[in-house]
Amino acid sequence: MRISVIRPAELGPAEIAAWRRMQRSSPHLDNPFLSPDFTIAMGEVSAEARVAVITESDGPVGFFPFERHGGGVGAALGWWVSLSQGVVHRPGAEFDSDALLKACGLSVWEFGCMVDRQPWFQPFETLRQEAVVLDFGGGYSAFLDELRERSPKFLKSTLYKERKLGRDVGEVTAEFAVRDPARFRLLREWKSAQYQRMGRPDRFGKAWVVELVERLHAVDTDDFAGPLSMLYAGGRPVAGHFGLRTGTTMIGWFPAYDPEYAKYSPGLIQHLRMVESAAKLGVTSLDLGISNGSEYKDALCSRTVPVTEGIVRRRSAGAAAHWLRTEPVRRVRRFILDNPALYGAADRAMKRYGRLRTRGKTG
Repeated sequence: MRISVIRPAELGPAEIAAWRRMQRSSPHLDNPFLSPDFTIAMGEVSAEARVAVITESDGPVGFFPFERHGGGVGAALGWWVSLSQGVVHRPGAEFDSDALLKACGLSVWEFGCMVDRQPWFQPFETLRQEAVVLDFGGGYSAFLDELRERSPKFLKSTLYKERKLGRDVGEVTAEFAVRDPARFRLLREWKSAQYQRMGRPDRFGKAWVVELVERLHAVDTDDFAGPLSMLYAGGRPVAGHFGLRTGTTMIGWFPAYDPEYAKYSPGLIQHLRMVESAAKLGVTSLDLGISNGSEYKDALCSRTVPVTEGIVRRRSAGAAAHWLRTEPVRRVRRFILDNPALYGAADRAMKRYGRLRTRGKTG
């Protein structure tokens, strides 16, 4: 087995084709964040982006996208925004994590949303959670029937609010794969305002994130796309979502809505309309990410899949120093996440801070 480290732009057509075959042959790897398209786009906005190409005598057997920072410390590619990470590999392939990191020039590698069935990293997991998945391979009507049986009050309430929005504001319509850059800017403005209200870091406050999503929004192929979905009432945009998809899998990334219409739950209506449109294109599932107690995610959920976070450290002085710097903070965070009361208190405190910060900007 040979491991070579390259920049994403150096991936050739044969390697990209092999990468796509690996994704198609393993449904749990058929995630847009694990696609070569996302890796290449990250390489265009980050000088730290790398790919380890793992080959045997008959060709590539795996691809490991990562970021290489200073001092031998690395992280999952696009770790601040990526919702799926790991090695894309040929079925049955086996890897040694220590040898892989050594070939990548890393003594430490951190991951935050590792996909399932990556046994070479399993010993290094520090937190295991469940991501919510909506299945609609049988079509939108079948999905609604299952949702009606699973969450009847949720569906009834959402459909009622959609009708009321139509009566009060105007006809409710939806678009999938909107190309208008002005609509995309509007969605980002909504999302930035939401981050501020919640007291959380604004993803779109980083120039590289804005450049990344704009590049991904421009891609629209059978294998990969960055669709922007919008919901309108009386012709006025009231909610939207920007996510990524492969041919069969879509992932929820940046949903947002106009707070003026919050009483109608436009975000929920938009999600249902988005599923309807995606199903017509042959997409069969939507991954909404970790629930964290979200009522709407739990109501929509068809099934869950495990995602993990953790850190791989090789035996080295650099890894030991990294442990001393980061482990105390990691343990405190884990303690809070494992305690619902503490997590709720922390979430409420962040939202109070967000309201104060927003009030200070508008006062």
